[in-house]
Amino acid sequence: MPLIPPALPPEIIVIERGWLSANNVLLLGRDSTALVDSGYCAHAPQTVALVESALDGRVLDQLLNTHLHSDHCGGNAALQARWPQLATRIPPGQWAQVQDWDPVALSYVPTGQECPRFRADGVLPPGTEVQLGDRAWQVHAAPGHDTHAVVLFEPHARVLISGDALWENGFGVVFPELDGEQAFAEVGATLDLIERLNPLTVIPGHGSVFGDVPAALARARRRLAGFEADPVKHARHAAKVLLKYKLLEWQQAPLAQVHAWLAATPYFGLLHQRHFAQQTASVWAEQLMQELVDAGAARREGGALLNA
Repeated sequence: MPLIPPALPPEIIVIERGWLSANNVLLLGRDSTALVDSGYCAHAPQTVALVESALDGRVLDQLLNTHLHSDHCGGNAALQARWPQLATRIPPGQWAQVQDWDPVALSYVPTGQECPRFRADGVLPPGTEVQLGDRAWQVHAAPGHDTHAVVLFEPHARVLISGDALWENGFGVVFPELDGEQAFAEVGATLDLIERLNPLTVIPGHGSVFGDVPAALARARRRLAGFEADPVKHARHAAKVLLKYKLLEWQQAPLAQVHAWLAATPYFGLLHQRHFAQQTASVWAEQLMQELVDAGAARREGGALLNA
């Protein structure tokens, strides 16, 4: 039987969102409130409404991002508009990119995704603590999925907010690998960190809260070993994840629009050139779409690709 996670402290509210938007974690203290991660921009009005409802008349004081992929910070601008005094803190490695607003360096152009410009007021230095609600949370560097990512750990209740470093069944695409960096070892080191922290409960960036952390770590390590043994497998997985993510946003699109988006999105050109150049870009795009259909993640109707 799956291990049921211990009940979260009552002041920690998890708003589970799915895959287009990351989960939102609301922390309610006696004198202050905080939110970790804000979802994708297409869901921003819903995010604001969900947070407003959970706050029940209180003001949102702090916003923190585990990393700056668009599904984790796409709601930042809308939340800042709703609560103008909101103090927003981000991982320090991308401070300059946010201040200068560089959508290429921030990954929004390479992934073909969107993120409205937002303000950053401070950083989350690894090795420090941050007061969220009435609890002190440790900030730990968690590179791998994203070079600059952090995780947050509350040592008394042993709760980990893991972002995309660990899910119940895996972890996020290792984006630095798509840029030609050697980052699988960093994924392994982050999994080792999580094992040393020994959380009782993990609040992942996507999916449900879970408590059987050793089993999740074992699954993640098996997945990592498979990618290390066959980097092309990871490249294909990444391409399908990016396409599926866009399909979650579109819900349906003419095949011509899908082909045009793939051709215009830099990561697909990079992956095709590096790993799949034996096929034409058009043939490879058709193959990616068909693999999503075969996996039950999409379907074709007439001249369109639909989310499934």
